[in-house]
Amino acid sequence: MNFSIHPPDHRVIFSEFKLFKTSVWLVLSFLLGFFSLTAQNTLSQDSLWSGMYSAKRMESIRSLKDGASYTVLKNAEKGPSNRLIQSYYENPDEVVVLVDAGNYEQIERFSDYSFSKNEEKILLESEAIPLYRRSKIATYWIFDRETKALQQVSEQKIQEPLLSPDGQKVAYVFQRNIYIKNLTDGTTKQLTFDGNYQTLNGITDWVYEEEFGFVRAFDWSSDSKQLAYMRFDESNVPVFSMDVYGSDLYQFPYMFRYPKAGEENSTVELVVVNLETLQKSKVQFGNENPVYIPRMQFGGEEHSLIIQTLNRHQNHLKLWRWDTQKEAFQLLLEETDAAYVSIHDNLKFLEDHSFLWTSERDGYNHVYLYDQNGKLIRQLTKGPWEVTSLYVVNPQRKELYYQSVEGGSTERKVYAVKLNGKGKRILQDAKGTNGASFSADGSYYIHSFSDEQTPPEFSLYQTKTNRQLKLVLDNADLKTKIDEFGFSDREFSTLKINGESLNMWMIKPADFDPDKKYPLLLFQYSGPGSQQVANRWGDERLLWHKMLANQGYLIACVDGRGTGFKGAAFKKVTYLNLVKYESLDQIAVAQQLGSLPYVDESRIGIWGWSFGGHMAAHCLLTGNNVFSMAIAVAPVTNWRFYDTIYTERFMRTPQENPEGYDLNSPLNYADQLKGKFLIIHGSADDNVHVQNTMRMVEALIQADKQFEWMIYPDKNHGIYGGNTRKHLYTKMTDFIHKNL
Repeated sequence: MNFSIHPPDHRVIFSEFKLFKTSVWLVLSFLLGFFSLTAQNTLSQDSLWSGMYSAKRMESIRSLKDGASYTVLKNAEKGPSNRLIQSYYENPDEVVVLVDAGNYEQIERFSDYSFSKNEEKILLESEAIPLYRRSKIATYWIFDRETKALQQVSEQKIQEPLLSPDGQKVAYVFQRNIYIKNLTDGTTKQLTFDGNYQTLNGITDWVYEEEFGFVRAFDWSSDSKQLAYMRFDESNVPVFSMDVYGSDLYQFPYMFRYPKAGEENSTVELVVVNLETLQKSKVQFGNENPVYIPRMQFGGEEHSLIIQTLNRHQNHLKLWRWDTQKEAFQLLLEETDAAYVSIHDNLKFLEDHSFLWTSERDGYNHVYLYDQNGKLIRQLTKGPWEVTSLYVVNPQRKELYYQSVEGGSTERKVYAVKLNGKGKRILQDAKGTNGASFSADGSYYIHSFSDEQTPPEFSLYQTKTNRQLKLVLDNADLKTKIDEFGFSDREFSTLKINGESLNMWMIKPADFDPDKKYPLLLFQYSGPGSQQVANRWGDERLLWHKMLANQGYLIACVDGRGTGFKGAAFKKVTYLNLVKYESLDQIAVAQQLGSLPYVDESRIGIWGWSFGGHMAAHCLLTGNNVFSMAIAVAPVTNWRFYDTIYTERFMRTPQENPEGYDLNSPLNYADQLKGKFLIIHGSADDNVHVQNTMRMVEALIQADKQFEWMIYPDKNHGIYGGNTRKHLYTKMTDFIHKNL
């Protein structure tokens, strides 16, 4: 090869230098612009917890009995006020304002509403103050649709008012006693007089409210002439006390009755009042001695009080009809299970007094049709999948509408089936989470939908033809705002763990490189019948997870054994051993994911809240060769500290199952701590008492183990209010950055 050396051409060098400088300037400008853009589009804790990324939803939808229209609460365009509006399914743009809070000086906004059965009166709620998870006191008003008059129910804040079917009276509870106000003459009668610190009339005690999920414990007969109510005697229930620190010089003890596992419950009785004579009669169960009455309502035939009773092990449920005139019982059906029977709200009476009921008796939750005397007519749904919601029956088409996971346990679809068990058809089958709110007669429905990439949207449909009438509400603007951050979507898959196929999602960094190794953070809840892995739009916690992913972490969530919607056997395998199999699954998940080439197996963490907090603590200690870090928020640390109904449903009592309680308690494994541990709790947690964390802390101290902890003064199980939620997640973020 021939070549020669020439002296340098300075013009060429200068030209190339200018080109190089220009290129460098362009690259630097691009990088500066990129980093500037990235900085602008980084999600901050301030904005995350400000509410600006919450999806809009149709609030408090109620179908009116004409079947042609529905009502919703709608915020005013300016200010805090709102309105109750009526819209029509066929023409949703035709809007009638029923009540506008802005027209009344004494009401800033409505927090809830309900109609009398004849829809002539509207009960409006304002200024609600929460007590526990579901209970509250509030100011209530009656709006007369004909006269447009507004009448205050009581000058005091009251509980659980309910309009009589004829719209002439309203019953409510004040200071644990039941009152009835006559809306015609404005007079008020007190029905009970023994309500006090240990006796409740018409409202449930703490453990019923939390675990059976209801507060109002009274109901009107269909003719408005009788009122049935539950009376709780808490005198033998132990008292739990927690200090409230407030802002005064001295704290004060807040005391309430809380039955921990194995302790005494309230005794409960049912009373029926004749409102014309005020004569009271107790419902007599004969030789039956039910420990729990988880449901009570008038339904079916006139004077028919429908009652569910349950034994303490919660594995034998009976459905009764009590004739309030003849004072006679009729047993309609029984449910038994080797583990436990799940309580639900899927009892629906039809026009001929037959009824629908859901049961897990064939291994999956399905719908059954019974005649008015409790004789099984037929099973309406069947298969290795579960019905998740019952909607309404269309009496004209003799068709039931329901939601199920037939398309996969992480999905929800909406179906219809004839009451003869035939003619099944699918109404909404888009991959994701489909729901529906039907008109009273089933002729129309409002379809709700979301998935991983689609925030909630609501559309009107005509049921017979399944024709879409209009898109009513979407969250396209929210989607645009969040897309600016460049987050990765959750990737859904399954893992084969301990002989089961477990549902999983994973979030990877937007700039994920399979040749790099990343720390892994597992999130889970894991409680019986729960689900975290579902194809639906997420909340602020999911955005926080995605924010962490973009900071260089893999985030994963796996629903292990004991979680829901995969059949009774999968859910109930954890019976008598809560946290044992769930922890084994999460440890195995961490090991399997840790073997992936892009996961740093030496940097695997786990976190959770409540049941999930218990899991995080237990996994860190018993899986100390797998997990290097854990965060437990409001954790149970021994099921002996938790309430009777929930705990005994899955564990029986500590007296019957001491090993199940103690062998699965992280308190007994404190000496095995190797990784970094953060425990967080609210000092005023009425649900999972801070006692759980105090015992865990003491066990760690005596084991000479270092850890971090944070107590939020006067905060309950949700740990929120003011700046609290932002502070909590900032605390967790900093701990993760430092230790994972």
